[in-house]
Amino acid sequence: MSIKIESETSSFRDNYGHVYHYDNKILRTVNNVAKKEYEFIKDNKILTKSIQKKFLIETLEIDKNKFNNKFSNSSYLLESKLIPYISYPYEWSFEQLKAAALHHLKFQLFLFDNNAVLRDASAYNIQFVGSEPIFIDVLSIKKYKEGEYWLAYKQFCENFLNPLLLRSLKGVTHNKWFRGALEGIETIELNQLLSLKDKISWKVFAHVALQANLIQKSINSPKISSKKLKNLKKFPKRSYKALLQQLHSWINNLNLKKTKTIWDDYSKTNTYKNKEFENKKNVVAEFVAKIKPDQLIDLGCNTGQFSEEALEKGANYVIGYDFDQNAVDEAFKISKSKKINFLPLVFDASNPSPNQGWMQVERKGFFERSKAKALIALAFEHHLAIAKNIPLDQIIEWIAKLAPFGLIEFVPKIDETVQLMLANREDIFDEYNELNFEKLLKTKSKIIKKTKVSESGRIIYEFETL
Repeated sequence: MSIKIESETSSFRDNYGHVYHYDNKILRTVNNVAKKEYEFIKDNKILTKSIQKKFLIETLEIDKNKFNNKFSNSSYLLESKLIPYISYPYEWSFEQLKAAALHHLKFQLFLFDNNAVLRDASAYNIQFVGSEPIFIDVLSIKKYKEGEYWLAYKQFCENFLNPLLLRSLKGVTHNKWFRGALEGIETIELNQLLSLKDKISWKVFAHVALQANLIQKSINSPKISSKKLKNLKKFPKRSYKALLQQLHSWINNLNLKKTKTIWDDYSKTNTYKNKEFENKKNVVAEFVAKIKPDQLIDLGCNTGQFSEEALEKGANYVIGYDFDQNAVDEAFKISKSKKINFLPLVFDASNPSPNQGWMQVERKGFFERSKAKALIALAFEHHLAIAKNIPLDQIIEWIAKLAPFGLIEFVPKIDETVQLMLANREDIFDEYNELNFEKLLKTKSKIIKKTKVSESGRIIYEFETL
């Protein structure tokens, strides 16, 4: 039985090579136009050293002939490790985007010392394995040409610097904007949002205000701008390197303008007692030890306490999702400090990432990417049912599609958390009760076990989908 080779829909733009999925691995062709560049990084050990330094994903050259004539038009065929979960910059928190930006710049500086550079600055070329960023596009590396400018500077600003400044200076998150404009935040648009006080900073003035002015001039007078570009003097290597170092230092010291969010202190101020928390931990521990999932989804992960428990009890990799930016930032810091296989992401379950981009397949939606053996959804369903008015049957159907095994917690109306949610609105949720929840859950799954975990009547159901 032959294994199917599937084309990766996001790689169509790159004429240097294309990406394919094969037997839980990633294949990448090196087209003839990229042959010399690839041979340069291979022959000069740049490829090997980049992998050893953990800048670049593990990649090896394989025999293209083993695939019959599938890759006969390519110069080389490469094989890379499969990333456990592909995420996008509009799903990252401030700290994650910052980590990705710093990784890009550190990689650039490393390459610069080896007479190479990156030919683009797309945030999509960086992925996370747990909390660790890794560069995935081998063919973005090219030989440095003496006197060349950083042609990807504008893209770096739009993909990394501008979204970070939006949060750092204005306290506005980048996620919805970036998701709506897949190429990032344009410098002209950011410049319009910044105040005169913001632009007093020389760095902000140079990288935002001045750049926006130059971009606008090129739009207004494209012929004049084109002539000026042709007459530009060579850019000294020391100046190129200094620019990268300056940006690295600046971004490294950026702090978010943190605003208080509803759930960012939930792990410390939640309404259940220590004994109830331990009850939930025990249920998770028993479930994970039994299922031992390679990949587990944690819906409403907050700072990742139950994700950590799952990893300790046998889960290999956990993807956590939470609406709260501050909680995800904290979860990311914890994951990084403990070096665990936990990737938290910013996520609105009532409006998850859709299929979008070219032909609506360039960037895959949440549902297409989020398939796991098991999931936990603790203190989660009531946020959809009560806060978002989503019917219970639809919530259960949606959750059941994500994994064959799971835990889901039902939070009754008498619980303090739900009472707070209902405090300033009419209670229109007649069908929101334990009996109805259980009846609906049985239509989509077999209930293996139910455990009461709080005095208010919170119940965790272990289920297996039908």
